[in-house]
Amino acid sequence: MAKNWKIYTKTGDKGNTSLIGGRRVPKYHIRIEAYGTVDELNAFVGLIRDQKIDEHSSEVLLEIQNCLFIMESVLAKDEKASSRALPELREEDVILLEKEIDRMNEQLPKLTSFVLPGGHPTVSMCHVARTVCRRAERLVIKLNEEYAVQPVTMQYLNRLSDYFFVLARKFTSDFGLDELLWKPHF
Repeated sequence: MAKNWKIYTKTGDKGNTSLIGGRRVPKYHIRIEAYGTVDELNAFVGLIRDQKIDEHSSEVLLEIQNCLFIMESVLAKDEKASSRALPELREEDVILLEKEIDRMNEQLPKLTSFVLPGGHPTVSMCHVARTVCRRAERLVIKLNEEYAVQPVTMQYLNRLSDYFFVLARKFTSDFGLDELLWKPHF
């Protein structure tokens, strides 16, 4: 019988947490910031999936959540202290996003202006996910300056933010709404 995980351990009460491998670091450590932001993104993806959306988009979003969870575990691993094998993102994961972006773009009107976030709660959630994804990408790039991060991780986040932008446009179209175009003042 599997052992139940204890939800609270009290080991983080003084502001430290463990990386995979056991090394304790402050909760503001760049690794924690990076995988914590990916976790935040994962929660927003779940929120989008909970909306009334088409089944295909829901399935792709579930695959994205699985990839983000893989990314979180890889970012949480202390390479010096852990030889534990973890699942990894693959080039195919990036290619899936590219194919989905291309598929959705084929059905959308040509983009002629910047698009403002909003117009529908689901569309807005996609834009929130896009911006959280960009923040996660910046943190992972910063992490990579100190600790090597697999290039596919940065590629995935870069493509994923593009995916959320196009997904927002797709949902705008699906819901029969007009895009909110930026009208700059000159």
